[in-house]
Amino acid sequence: MTHVPHELAEEFPEFKEKIHALKQESAHFARLSDEYHEVNRAIHRMEERIEPVTEDVEQEMRKKRLTLKDEILALLKQA
Repeated sequence: MTHVPHELAEEFPEFKEKIHALKQESAHFARLSDEYHEVNRAIHRMEERIEPVTEDVEQEMRKKRLTLKDEILALLKQA
């Protein structure tokens, strides 16, 4: 598989250490991080046409990724 863009450490390089620490300290953050990872990987498979879907499905997944990313950033800024 090719490079998967939009991984959390790539999206928030300034919070790389904090991401790692929060995954260990917070079950809620770890769950959000895992869900983001799963959604991001699914979107990558859709974009690469490994798992083709309709445009509507792909757009909904992108919205979900953005929502998760916003939640994660809010937690990173709080910590």
